[in-house]
Amino acid sequence: MFIDTHTHIGNDFGTSPDLFVENAKQAGVKYLIASFCEKEDLLLSTEFVDKYKNLYACVGYHPEISNKIVDKDYEILEETIQKNPKIVAIGEIGLDYYWEKDNKETQREVFRKQLELAEKLHLPVVIHSRDAMNETYEILKEFKGVKGVIHCFSGSLEMAKKFIDLGYYLGIGGVLTFKNSKLGSVVEQLPLTSLLLETDSPYLAPEPVRGTTNESKNIPYIAKKIADLKGISIEEVGTVTTKNAMQLFDLTN
Repeated sequence: MFIDTHTHIGNDFGTSPDLFVENAKQAGVKYLIASFCEKEDLLLSTEFVDKYKNLYACVGYHPEISNKIVDKDYEILEETIQKNPKIVAIGEIGLDYYWEKDNKETQREVFRKQLELAEKLHLPVVIHSRDAMNETYEILKEFKGVKGVIHCFSGSLEMAKKFIDLGYYLGIGGVLTFKNSKLGSVVEQLPLTSLLLETDSPYLAPEPVRGTTNESKNIPYIAKKIADLKGISIEEVGTVTTKNAMQLFDLTN
């Protein structure tokens, strides 16, 4: 059994949501945690978690939309979370200095306010960090009561250990399988108890389906790569990473 701890699902991603969920089920992916991180996505999150029994949601404001966030939006976010028990995390939130370089202070403010909300509601967070790894780490250190996952982790072994020491899991996706990826040498040295599986679908499809529209059904390819790197069975990877996800997101069997 597997859990895709980070996917994006909708009506415009190339695969119908019904088929997307069924394909995942057939591949042994029992639970999906979908990220809804645009303002207009908040209502959509409720629609999807109500429709699919095995789908949970994380909601939040992505750093790319930081300039659009006003005080009222934090109230709406909190109300949305409190109304639906299948919202299991706040995310994806964080810093993105790759696409957005001119609003760093605004990004930091939006990030901190959502971390404060996670602290208040006792929820984990799903962290997006691009070209801002050190600063992300420094901000997370300020919120010692908040735990979560570093989504799409692709940093160094040193940085991986720093996040793990803070109590964070590392989300490992299709990048691990890419031929030019350096992530394998890092994952090989990390404890399986600190890893989560994710696709970030419809993006970053793993080998051998790289270049296609990614789906949660591709989680086993990522699990197989981890198993090969560590010299263990894919079943062990599934068992341990599933336990990790269920603990972090407080999922039920």
